[in-house]
Amino acid sequence: MALRPALAETAWERGRLDARRGPSQLLFGRMHEDCGIELSAFRPGGRVFCIASAGCTAMALSQRHEVVAADINAAQVAYVRERLAGAPARPGTAERLMALARAMAPLAGWRRPLLSEFLELAEPAAQVDFWRRRLETRRLQAGMDLLLSRGLLRIVYAKSFLVGLPPRFGAIMRARMERCFARHPNRENPYARALLLGDLSDSRPPATSARIELVHADAAEFLEGERPATFDGFTLSNILDGASEAYRTRLGAAVRRAAAPGAIVVRRSFREPGGHLPGNLAGEDRSMLWGSVEAAPAEAL
Repeated sequence: MALRPALAETAWERGRLDARRGPSQLLFGRMHEDCGIELSAFRPGGRVFCIASAGCTAMALSQRHEVVAADINAAQVAYVRERLAGAPARPGTAERLMALARAMAPLAGWRRPLLSEFLELAEPAAQVDFWRRRLETRRLQAGMDLLLSRGLLRIVYAKSFLVGLPPRFGAIMRARMERCFARHPNRENPYARALLLGDLSDSRPPATSARIELVHADAAEFLEGERPATFDGFTLSNILDGASEAYRTRLGAAVRRAAAPGAIVVRRSFREPGGHLPGNLAGEDRSMLWGSVEAAPAEAL
């Protein structure tokens, strides 16, 4: 099922992270989102809507739910279809950009044996000590501050994706990483391995993947065309990063219309929450990247 593209209300419509003209690209080869958030937030059973992205969350949710996985980017939909048929994960634009950053990590003293030693730790207090003494060096701080400066980010990201990005983003990202190391055992955290070593998901599609309906569609437009009160959960990734206020309003209305009583919405953002966000789950998300992760009733969206 494919619907006409939405009006230019969201930067994701172009299927690219940069501002260049050209065909849509595979942006994400794996999801840097901890599906444990969704598995805890959604009651088992029922129908769930998710952003397809690389398919990781859809596959995890299919073991408990019927899943509709939608993406406005045709390249992502084709990739998820390949993965559901058994094809291995492969890098997208995001993973290639991360690989470029990791290629410079030895300049900060980050070599694979050191990182592998760190990732074998399972005690958060020891992880924080290791991080502070051996990994968060002055060279790392300077390197991250440069790589995550607005000037360099503008080279690889369209302006729409940078709106609302906090200043001193390098320092903020280091704080998010330490927050994760202080809460979650590295040894049990595949997202830490993905970020630090570039490991792609090696998971095969579960037997329940037949319960995934994959659609090429804009999220708001698709939900506007569904029957009211048909979804028990929604996981929207961070599609509101790079979206206009008009699109935010439209998507909120579409979600509320499609939500069954008691439905929960999970959404993420790279932005820092404006003021205090009660129930911010960013610290519980083992991928460590997010400023806010919210699981809230659909009627509050």
